[in-house]
Amino acid sequence: MTTFEFNHNLLEMKGNLQRFALSLTADRDTALDLVQDTYLKAITYKDKFVDYTNLKAWVFTIMKNTFINNYRRNIKENTIIDGTQDLYYLNMPHDKGFASPESNYAEEEIIRAIDSLGDEFRIPFKMHIDGFKYHEIAEKLGLKIGTVKSRIFFTRQKLMLMLKDYNS
Repeated sequence: MTTFEFNHNLLEMKGNLQRFALSLTADRDTALDLVQDTYLKAITYKDKFVDYTNLKAWVFTIMKNTFINNYRRNIKENTIIDGTQDLYYLNMPHDKGFASPESNYAEEEIIRAIDSLGDEFRIPFKMHIDGFKYHEIAEKLGLKIGTVKSRIFFTRQKLMLMLKDYNS
């Protein structure tokens, strides 16, 4: 295939490439960038294309792989790694901002509802909302993990009934 034929066939795919890019990115500008990157790679690596094979499939594969590589690169760039010994910054309580009187009242009512439960439901539930995992709660209380899960589930159900004014 001559360079002219290759470029001509490549340009004829523009509409299909744009639709495919839009389906991958769901953003018009990002899709156009992806099409441009695909054209650039296809032209750059024209010598890798085997004559009399499916050019369209080859170009679409380039686009799909470019999209996947860009996605992975963006994920890595947005990953934050905390190298501190005690993970102080990750575990630091975040400021909740200004608390309105209504929110203070609601919080107090929720705490009262939790405290009104029996020990067998209150203790596992409080441990769960404090961040303990199911298996940790089971170990500390000497219960089976299924028992812990069911008690937390039933506690949620009881609290929803007790605090039905807050259900939306």
